[in-house]
Amino acid sequence: MKWTLLSALAIAGPRVVHAALYTDPASLPRTTYDYVVVGGGVGGGVVAARLSEDPRYRILLIEAGPSNEGILPVEIPLLCTRLSPNTPYTWNFTTTPQAGLDGRALAYPRGRLLGGSSSVNYMAWTRGSRDDYDRIAKVTGDIGWSWDALVPIMKSIETLTPPPDGRNTVGEIDPSIHGTNGPISVSLHMALPVDKYSIETSQELSNFPYTVDYNDGKPLGVSYIQAAIRNGSRVSSATGYIQPALAAHSTLDVLVNSHVVKILQTGSSKGVPIFGGVQFATSANGPIFTVNATREVILSAGSLGTPQLLMLSGIGNSSYLQSMGIKPLVNLPDVGQHLQDHPSVANVFNVNSSDPTTDDIRTNSTFAAEQMAEWQASGQGWYSLSPGAQFGYFRLPNNSPVFSGAGDPSAGPSSPHVEIIVSDGFGGTPQAIPATGRYLSLLTAVVSPSSRGSVTLASTDPFADPVVDPNFFSSSVDIGIMREAVKTARQFAAAPAWKSYIVNEYGPFQSAQTDADIEAVIRNSTLTVFHPVGTAVMAPFGSTHGVVNPDLTVKGTKGLRVVDASVFPFIPAAHTQAPTYIVAERAAILIRLAAILS
Repeated sequence: MKWTLLSALAIAGPRVVHAALYTDPASLPRTTYDYVVVGGGVGGGVVAARLSEDPRYRILLIEAGPSNEGILPVEIPLLCTRLSPNTPYTWNFTTTPQAGLDGRALAYPRGRLLGGSSSVNYMAWTRGSRDDYDRIAKVTGDIGWSWDALVPIMKSIETLTPPPDGRNTVGEIDPSIHGTNGPISVSLHMALPVDKYSIETSQELSNFPYTVDYNDGKPLGVSYIQAAIRNGSRVSSATGYIQPALAAHSTLDVLVNSHVVKILQTGSSKGVPIFGGVQFATSANGPIFTVNATREVILSAGSLGTPQLLMLSGIGNSSYLQSMGIKPLVNLPDVGQHLQDHPSVANVFNVNSSDPTTDDIRTNSTFAAEQMAEWQASGQGWYSLSPGAQFGYFRLPNNSPVFSGAGDPSAGPSSPHVEIIVSDGFGGTPQAIPATGRYLSLLTAVVSPSSRGSVTLASTDPFADPVVDPNFFSSSVDIGIMREAVKTARQFAAAPAWKSYIVNEYGPFQSAQTDADIEAVIRNSTLTVFHPVGTAVMAPFGSTHGVVNPDLTVKGTKGLRVVDASVFPFIPAAHTQAPTYIVAERAAILIRLAAILS
């Protein structure tokens, strides 16, 4: 008999059990599970759902926030801008004052409900470039992380779905590179009045070529935005994975409103600590509960929560942990280091438009009410949009002086340095929102940054926020890329196609013409695309650096694995939602294979 992963998983009889969602830890039906998954975001949601397909194992998924169900702004795509910061649905973190941003501290929210950040983000669906993944495969020594190896997984995640307006999308997306039966629906937006100007620009200016589908591994050019939306509603790891798993499988328990405070060492094997327990509480003053995992604890608390939990549990830089009064159990100096993110700044323009923009939702209550009624009736209309119309991905010339002495931080020739998001309305800036008017925002982001930051502990209190320092623009390369990105956005807006539409540049960039002036506005206006990664990086088996092995097991431990965006050794030149789903799906395969071989 030829053994395969699927045939091996089919062996063994099912247990008689009942899946459920719990809001009270005292109501859990057991204190021991096969797998305990910490965090109900993309990583945790995917892994818990996939493991629940095997009837031999019991899985507990613990989420600090509430259920995603019944929260209308989570469901309605255009209301995503109201979900953060400073809402009950986010970890309302704040960065340290950033020297590269004129000392400004930024709000740094992460999703705190089932679905995690996939329930509060802007839903963009971008895989990244072929070079992004091939670089990961090279630095980890695992070809399984290469583009070609991951394409089947990429497709397995997706169901390509018609846009809400049902239009013919030939030439706007390439169906052949997408999946047709996965948990996450991927869709284009309804047609927007601004679309024609972007596409005409790509025809008029050779440095802004049109590419049909940026998810083919070669994203350079201008494309229509793809988003995780189905029938006009958000699709998240909660709606795509967790809720269907609860309905279909009797092996998964989900506990919400419970904050994990520590991963417990429960034994050792040949001197290697075994981490097989989790402590959690519903509040800082509430009782502590404990559950055990007979196979693995899977840490999916995100790029800020995961390093915090590792350090609180004695895993990190031993000297640093001792200085914080924590007993070191595993010396991994890279825990919390190498934080990477995509800084962004907005070029905003006044426009002369007889057609609505997303500004009308804010300024015209009659229009907003009509659109809400349309969304409620059919899932169509302006509320079915995620912010943005087109993505543009571009590279600086190889001989650009920006790279002088520091080198090119991108993954390779198919990977961009710059992203431009064409957004049909005002946004992406710390400026006050105007009470009237219609606007075009060209949001520019450095998608191949070289700056690195950190996540450290404010205290040993697990309910205290970690200290988050993205260290934006600490590298001269990044500020140089952003300066050139602003110039590129202006070139885009100066195309003949926009002549009758754009009136003038709006805001602080209007008076910034020299490089020095542009850089000054950048430092005072930059925000972030909220894509933190890299705080528990992958590194080769046997290496003395890194936090996790290529199979995502935590180095120097047994029974502990990390599955979230913290494991990326380099930030993908993409919105990080889809890449994190890809990591999580491969992780689920690796975990199930490990169970077979154990």
